[in-house]
Amino acid sequence: MIQLAERLSRISEPQTIKMAKLGRELKAQGIDIVDLSIGEPDFDTPAYIREAAKKAIDEGFTHYTPVAGYLDVRQAVVYKLKRDNGLDYTPEQIVVCTGAKQSLANAVLALVNPGDEVIIPTPYWVTYSEQVKLCQGEVVFVPCGIENNYKITPAQLEAAITPKTKLFMFSSPCNPTGSVYSKEELKALADIFLKHPQIFIISDEIYEYINYVGKHESIAQFGDLINRTILINGLSKGFAMTGWRLGYLAAPLEIAKACDKIQSQFTSATCSITQRAAITALRGDLTTVDEMVAEFRKRREYIHEALKGIPGLQVNDPEGAFYMFPNISAFFNKSYEGETIKNADDLCMFLLHRANVSTVTGSAFEQPNCIRLSYATSMDKLQEGVKRMKEWLAKLS
Repeated sequence: MIQLAERLSRISEPQTIKMAKLGRELKAQGIDIVDLSIGEPDFDTPAYIREAAKKAIDEGFTHYTPVAGYLDVRQAVVYKLKRDNGLDYTPEQIVVCTGAKQSLANAVLALVNPGDEVIIPTPYWVTYSEQVKLCQGEVVFVPCGIENNYKITPAQLEAAITPKTKLFMFSSPCNPTGSVYSKEELKALADIFLKHPQIFIISDEIYEYINYVGKHESIAQFGDLINRTILINGLSKGFAMTGWRLGYLAAPLEIAKACDKIQSQFTSATCSITQRAAITALRGDLTTVDEMVAEFRKRREYIHEALKGIPGLQVNDPEGAFYMFPNISAFFNKSYEGETIKNADDLCMFLLHRANVSTVTGSAFEQPNCIRLSYATSMDKLQEGVKRMKEWLAKLS
């Protein structure tokens, strides 16, 4: 037998990827699946960004770049952070990575030692805890209920902190809930962190532009937290550039240097062509982004009202991203033709194989009473998906 590394036993395949994979397999069999599982904008990358990439190829930008990215790319990130967030960084504090997921991995590897505690409010994006486990850190989940729109309170944060706490990881807007922390809510959390100077913060802001309630706010703006915050962002969601694979982190200089060192031994720099296109995206106006967000807003308004109209679903009010995260526990212990729904996993399989609608179980996000639906798809598919869900959920009794 091949004996694989012990660390593999600490992590699992993301349920988001698993459900998308199952949906694709059923589609390949000729089954009409409405896929509401995947968190990927269904728009093409804006034409002006694609043209910048073509120009980069013609101009010969086809060689290795510095590990942290071209200087002018990092300068473009600095420009964006000042323009959109009012935050001051230098290019040396920026590391350009192969997607925001690598940015997160760099930061966790740079900070977490065996035994360090990492606080993660739940629901949360599936990768956070797995990266901590790879570093042999201790994950401290803080359950956040629908009554507070799945957001951690200052009291919950304070109660979770111990002398071993090294890091806090969260996202706003949030995947999977769509929740957005207001400036006032972030300030209240910041006041707690300012009393605990040993704690670093990873602020995942990849959904920054997909915000339906006003200006995006970053926790890095408060007090001296910019000196303890690793800000994660990228191009995949706001610019519909998932396949281009470019994320970035902004961090205190010592941490940025550590992330550069780590990345140099894994992937080195990200794609040179993508980096050139990134300059155009980061420095350009946000007209095309605003157009995409306007369409997401229409879909959000539709699916929010439609799901509220399905008996048994308890629906939160998402303020950003492109996800709904309804509580489906009212269906537990109900049955159809001998198939009993015991948990969210069962309900997802029921919807997949009976209604031909692909969703993601809330247990993947440490919230076992919920499921996640993505509305990053066409209105026609959303309407058909909701119709099928309503029809088949009504059959459970």
